[in-house]
Amino acid sequence: MSIPERKIEMAELGVLFATSEIAPLIKTGGLADVSGALPAALREIGVDVRVLVPGYSQVIEQLAEPQVVANLDDLPGFPMARLLSVTMANDVPLLVLDCPVLYQREGGPYQSPEGQDWSDNAMRFGLLSKVAAVLGSGATPLDWHPDLVHCNDWQTGLAPAYLHFAPDGAPSLIAIHNLAFQGNFPPEAVQLLHLPPSSFGIEGLEFYGKMSFLKSGLFYADHITTVSPNYAAEIQHEALGFGMQGLLSKRRDSLTGILNGIDTEEWNPASDPYLAKPYSSANITGKAANKKALQHKLALDIEPDVPLLGVISRFTEQKGLDALLEIVPLLCELPVQLAMLGSGDPDMQNAARELAHRFPGRIGLHIGFSEELSHQIEAGADMFVMPSRFEPCGLNQLYSQRYGTPPIVHATGGLADSVVDCTAASLADGTASGFVFNGMTAVNLYATILRSIDAYHDRHKWDTLCANCMRKDFSWETSAKAYRAVYMKVLGR
Repeated sequence: MSIPERKIEMAELGVLFATSEIAPLIKTGGLADVSGALPAALREIGVDVRVLVPGYSQVIEQLAEPQVVANLDDLPGFPMARLLSVTMANDVPLLVLDCPVLYQREGGPYQSPEGQDWSDNAMRFGLLSKVAAVLGSGATPLDWHPDLVHCNDWQTGLAPAYLHFAPDGAPSLIAIHNLAFQGNFPPEAVQLLHLPPSSFGIEGLEFYGKMSFLKSGLFYADHITTVSPNYAAEIQHEALGFGMQGLLSKRRDSLTGILNGIDTEEWNPASDPYLAKPYSSANITGKAANKKALQHKLALDIEPDVPLLGVISRFTEQKGLDALLEIVPLLCELPVQLAMLGSGDPDMQNAARELAHRFPGRIGLHIGFSEELSHQIEAGADMFVMPSRFEPCGLNQLYSQRYGTPPIVHATGGLADSVVDCTAASLADGTASGFVFNGMTAVNLYATILRSIDAYHDRHKWDTLCANCMRKDFSWETSAKAYRAVYMKVLGR
């Protein structure tokens, strides 16, 4: 059956983009942002992309007049399902896998309301993978047939295996957004999901005695991408390979790191509706008004000359928040101010609350999440602190540069790829965009914040640095062109 869509003139290739979440319909993390933005950017440069996503309750509730385009009632071992089709607001055709028994329930995409993984996640995402493979083979019930299937993270990791064992499966690519999440299940899942017994081995799905969705993707896909060039190198080594480093190193010639982009319309200080005063790289004076508004909102002392550090983060060790909290008393003596937004580890949250109580007027804290406040921190802070121990890509360091707020980052993953350390040489050649340190320790973080404060008090240096930040291009167009080049390489075109 055909899918209603806006035609792309002279599309050079068709891509099925299979994902477990997509903004704005369903989101738990950065994968949803990528899934919501990258397909639209690819269509802008002539790639005919269709997105496949599960029909969770939250997704079904938001669909406007979906059309049934296929019934999927003959997939061995899987419950009956159907495909619904709608076009998203950004003109991307969306295929929704409607299987109420698997997807329509209270809770999130992966966990129950109590925070426990769904016991049938192997079946839930096995079906998603299977349908992606069916649509990428001669068995597809649709008129449209993709040239390539683009899978994302473990939830679609079985699709490359299903395609490999299909007689006419399309080539596949798997994108790693975070290697730490792997989708590992008991070996009985191989039979449950109707995969060949021969696939359960070192040369296949087996991973330390379990059946791994992610291992499947990394082994069977024709190409692997991840969300930054540096992370692509890091995951080939034990520290960040999470047991997959040997396979990734072996496949390094088929592994490409592509830095994520950002939505430059949503994140635009010249038109951001959340800001007290808009500003741009041509006239950054409005930033001072946003700093004052942020200080007022978070009950900070209204001190225009005291550096204000912004923090938007999960409160976890991975994000380095423990190291930051350790040095907060020293920072408050300098003095500096902190505007903190986030949630996570209860002990870290309590430590942050205690510090905010101990240093009134110096620390503004909001536990939870607020889209409005996140924009206001990016605009109102002088620097943005992001000391992640590892970070596949990261987005806030990109938002910060867009808003003329130099980030302070640990040299890892996408942080190292997207922030250029401020030195005399990088200031002179116009590339400096923040402050980068090696070795994730509280001592090194403190020393780098001190370095940023020295730069802040040199008005000419600081103005130059902020202008450099705002000139950088982190739009999705750059990333989309890199993905298209990989697609063409896989297809031999």
